[in-house]
Formats: sequence, C-alpha cells, structure tokens
Amino acid sequence: MSSNADLFNAAKAAMANTYSPYSKFPVGAAIRSASGVIYAGCNIENASFPEGWCAETSAIAHMVTAGEREISEILVMAEKADRATPCGGCRQRIAEFAKGDTPVHLCDSQGVVETLTIAELLPASFDLEA
Repeated sequence: MSSNADLFNAAKAAMANTYSPYSKFPVGAAIRSASGVIYAGCNIENASFPEGWCAETSAIAHMVTAGEREISEILVMAEKADRATPCGGCRQRIAEFAKGDTPVHLCDSQGVVETLTIAELLPASFDLEA
C-alpha cells in the first residue's frame, strides 16, 4: 500500500460507520490537516433528501470543529465504486480549505488508484477573491 495507508485506513474505518439506508452507497473520507492530524468522515443520509452529509463534509466538519482550517490532502473511497470522486458541493467545500495543488486521492478497495489536485477537480472554484 502507498504512503497514504493511514488516510486509507481512516477512511475505510469511517466508511464502516456510514448511515446510508436510502442510497446504499457507503462512502468514507479522510483529511490530513496542515498539522498532520487525520480527520475522517462518512456519509450520513436523511429521509429528507438532500439534507444528509457527504463523507467529505463530515471529515471537514471534524477538522474545523478541532480548530484547524487547512487540508493538506484528502482521500475518498466508496464501497461500491472504484475511483469515486467528490460531488460538486464537496469539491467546493474542499477548495474552501485547500490550495489548488492539494492532492485528492481516489481509491478502490485496495488503495489509491488515482491522485488529482483540487484545481483539476474544480478548475473554477469560488474563493474569497471571487
């Protein structure tokens, strides 16, 4: 496994706790903050769609709640899809706390299969200067 084994394991553990009775599409995400701490999240659905939380949103919420504001890298995995990318809303949320060259690791069940930057995933994001 790559040097991102700690992120992969954190995302996988978070994905095991998903609450996804409607989509039946478990997702896990793990963020490494600028300080090196890992924050993980899973998707949490709600009968009042789309009021649920994506895994990336959950991980970002944990990071912000802990007082951190910078994502140095993020890893995303889905149980039923290899190389699942963050949705559009999550791409913008990631961009809010990341630099354009921040790596976004996409996984299959074994590990990272592709790494893109947030700028590649969201080339025209909103930012404070927009």
